[in-house]
Amino acid sequence: MFHSSYIEISRSALKHNLAFLKAQLKPGTRFSSVIKGNAYGHGIEEFGELAYTCGVDHFSVFSADEAYRLYQVLAQKATILIMGYIDDEQLDWAIAHDIEFYVFSLDRLEAAGIAAQRLQKPARIHLDLETGMNRIGLDTGELEKAAAIILKQPGAFDVVGVSTHFAGAESSQNHDRVTNQLNRYHQAVQTLKQLGLKIKTLHTACSAAAMAYPETHLDMVRVGIMQYGFWPSPEIYQRYMGVSTDRTDPLRRLINWKSHVMSLKAVPAGEFIGYGKSFQADSDMLIAAIPVGYSWGFSRSLSNQGQVLVRAHRAPVVGIVNMNVLMVDVTGIPDVALKDEVVLLGKQGDEHITVASFAELSTQLNYELLTRLPLNIPRKIID
Repeated sequence: MFHSSYIEISRSALKHNLAFLKAQLKPGTRFSSVIKGNAYGHGIEEFGELAYTCGVDHFSVFSADEAYRLYQVLAQKATILIMGYIDDEQLDWAIAHDIEFYVFSLDRLEAAGIAAQRLQKPARIHLDLETGMNRIGLDTGELEKAAAIILKQPGAFDVVGVSTHFAGAESSQNHDRVTNQLNRYHQAVQTLKQLGLKIKTLHTACSAAAMAYPETHLDMVRVGIMQYGFWPSPEIYQRYMGVSTDRTDPLRRLINWKSHVMSLKAVPAGEFIGYGKSFQADSDMLIAAIPVGYSWGFSRSLSNQGQVLVRAHRAPVVGIVNMNVLMVDVTGIPDVALKDEVVLLGKQGDEHITVASFAELSTQLNYELLTRLPLNIPRKIID
């Protein structure tokens, strides 16, 4: 082990979450595992292989490079869908390897058609529709031209799906906006069918929509944050718990981020700890240095307010979080020793450091904190 910290991913927790999520869907709805952002910090390669062994056969990524990483470990075992960025130079690779991808502009559609003709193999596309998110997507006025491009090139396109994305399904404040989006989506799908397109899969729902709007399940849902054990928002969690007879959280966190005690130092009362004068010992203290800092995803904003777990006790961060080191107060924790396990996120004994509490202290969202965990932290699967 040459790294200063590592991440554990729980197989049993994923199996549990997948079973819960699939039970929420209408019968026959396909489940797509969203693994963009390095599988929300869990590792595309590690999580992709794990999810496949747990029965997942459809994955949604953001970009061609993420698709390539997943393809290296899954090859042709599962369907891979690129929901965002793919450059013209990458279209040939995607088409040749049956990688599906969103088309959200006429330029991309035309480029895909040219590549498909050159390869003599259909581009497996999903027409992504603009319904009110105003981010990416084909506008209503572009549908007729898009259909014409597809129909004029028989064999160049396989219209696998038609998609859209909701602008805030995690909050009831956006209810009217989400409802309007769904109505526009169905109208656009009807238009495309009337224009002569044959569509295999309709999909709109993310984690939040899958829980809050059952009418959005359609043929497939794209679930990200919830499969990893996190709710899209407190409101979605509270809404579910309000109708559930079981008062325990049905989701289990997959991730545990761990390091170890690098050094121990006795600090006399009155001395400052770390850079500057942000923390002064008001009594004799025992300080443990942990070889993780903001370059490893432990935010500098957690200085003097974050916590870690050592020997199943909470140890507060003292002083400024450095690039590669943070210091914690282990005074009073019995028998602390060099190389003791330190939990930065996750469980140790009966104590937990949750991503939610971690994120609140650092003013980061769950999504942001998880996806900022560096690629080069080793991920390993545990039961």
